[in-house]
Amino acid sequence: MILYQEIQTDSAQSVETHYTRIKIFTEKGRDYGDISIPYVEKRKEVSDIQARTIGPDGQVVPADHRQAMRAKANQLWHTDSSFKSVPALTSVLSARIIPANGGETEYVSTRLAFERLDPEMREKLDNLFAWHDYAHSRSQIAADLASPEERAALPPQCWRMVWTNPLNGRGAIYLASHAYAVEGMEALDGRRLITELMEAATAPGTSYLHPWRKGDVVMWDNRATMHRGRPWPAHEARLMVRTTISATEADGGATMRMPSSQAAE
Repeated sequence: MILYQEIQTDSAQSVETHYTRIKIFTEKGRDYGDISIPYVEKRKEVSDIQARTIGPDGQVVPADHRQAMRAKANQLWHTDSSFKSVPALTSVLSARIIPANGGETEYVSTRLAFERLDPEMREKLDNLFAWHDYAHSRSQIAADLASPEERAALPPQCWRMVWTNPLNGRGAIYLASHAYAVEGMEALDGRRLITELMEAATAPGTSYLHPWRKGDVVMWDNRATMHRGRPWPAHEARLMVRTTISATEADGGATMRMPSSQAAE
């Protein structure tokens, strides 16, 4: 995870400029890959996601508004875009409007969580695959929070439960609140294993809580972290802009896909 504090950003600033600055600062020009298009958008130009609780009229939306409910869903532990056919490598999140209280983002290392497991469990997980679904995580907040269009555009995806970084050979638990089943396991046993691993990865004392300041930019590796937003007073505004860079086969993605495309029942 990389933090840049209080960078001067404009909500209308192009993501190309923002992305180039981060690329130069962190890897001396390394090409991180394609910028992913958020959710169901089909445009080919570069795009951001704006996570906001501010309506078109400039006022904070009520707690039962869809935007507020989506913000609440982001308070579940997750890794970005594991529900997409091309998962995320890196996310870059910048703070534009922050509440006076709360609204932090909390991070855990799923790489360290994997290394804390006993050798038998590590070996077992490396040969298991979990199913991830956008609608599943959203349904934990409201049954209809994922729209019919999103459900159609984002069918369940199946990923190996350990993502091994090809550069250093270290594995990390690859899970999120989007995960709902383990391929080849009974439904109850699969959910129990997912819960056990999520609890192990997010155990007390293992996280970093980032208190945002306007202009802060945080960048992280989705292959080896989970994160969640923290609550804030419903009447206070919050606006964050996130850019997500897609993973490629060279980032270890080639080993993540389940050999069979058969869906879990």
